[in-house]
Amino acid sequence: MTPFAFATATEIRFGRGKLTRALPQIAGMGRLLVVHGRGALSRAGVARAIEALRPALPATMGHEPELAEIEALVRDARALDITAVVAIGGGAVIDAGKALAALIPAPHDALRYLEVVGQGRALDVPPLPFVAIPTTAGTGAEVTRNAVIQVAAHRRKVSLRDARMLPVLAVVDPGLTDDCPRGITLASGLDAITQVIEPFVSTRANPLTDALCRDAIPRGLVALMRLMQAEDPQARDEMAWVSLCGGLALANAGLGVVHGLAGPLGGLSGAAHGALCGALLEPALGMNRARAQDPFRLDQVLAMIAQVHPGGLGPWARAQGLRGLDALRVTPEMRALAAQMAATSSSMKANPAPLTLQDLTDLMEAAR
Repeated sequence: MTPFAFATATEIRFGRGKLTRALPQIAGMGRLLVVHGRGALSRAGVARAIEALRPALPATMGHEPELAEIEALVRDARALDITAVVAIGGGAVIDAGKALAALIPAPHDALRYLEVVGQGRALDVPPLPFVAIPTTAGTGAEVTRNAVIQVAAHRRKVSLRDARMLPVLAVVDPGLTDDCPRGITLASGLDAITQVIEPFVSTRANPLTDALCRDAIPRGLVALMRLMQAEDPQARDEMAWVSLCGGLALANAGLGVVHGLAGPLGGLSGAAHGALCGALLEPALGMNRARAQDPFRLDQVLAMIAQVHPGGLGPWARAQGLRGLDALRVTPEMRALAAQMAATSSSMKANPAPLTLQDLTDLMEAAR
């Protein structure tokens, strides 16, 4: 068996009601910065949780974190002697919290640590304790070691990455995802499914990520189909589990071309990450299948999809309302730039097949 390492959050609590039981422990962590989504206070369970935490500094994040906004919050947090950071929301909110926990104690500005547009250095000091509480089932950001940040000056999304950025506590309470809007459920669900498919076919897959992904792929496909038919608490639980598996897997086995392209496309167009992943997934599987030296795992994935969605995942997702790249306002110029950016991205390093710039161009053409 090939040797491997596996890293994740210090503690994961999964299940309905877990957040309520965790609140006293989290509130006891000191002066809290609590990051939440713009619509959080309209959801009773989330609003009660934020109130119970008594944040010294509440922060609203209505979009993917932008560098200038993060830097302003870092200054505010330092002035208040914040001792821990909590994020309760979707992947963007959790990424914002992760970045804040890392940068508040850092002795240098963010560009020293940011990849691509900065120096990509490791953190000089450990982050503040960080608690992640997802309210969508998609990114798995509650168990990953990087934060994706939008840098407006470069029209790019880049990562702040360090092994110590893993949360001290991840509370995955599927009840927080109940009644999530249908469009968000579809996009985030396709992101979650992508994030158990790409690590499974990755060149860095290992026995533990295989065990997570092989089980989660068909479960995610079935659960998402059920949620597109009607609200279903059991399917919500399944999708929360699949999302968690995806975060665990990608943090330890990497991703692939879908995320290699979705990152720059999102930075250039502002389109939602999950929607981009959904549009790119089926063409990416086809391209990798055509180019892979050993397509066995790709064939396994395609067989899983065919068993649940005989007509193909792409046509099914479009029938549920998923939009293609054109409808997401991705222009030909953006596609050309994204192909160049993706070719050198960290996600592409684990892709199961080497892809040329023309391959990437053709893939995006098929996703229009």
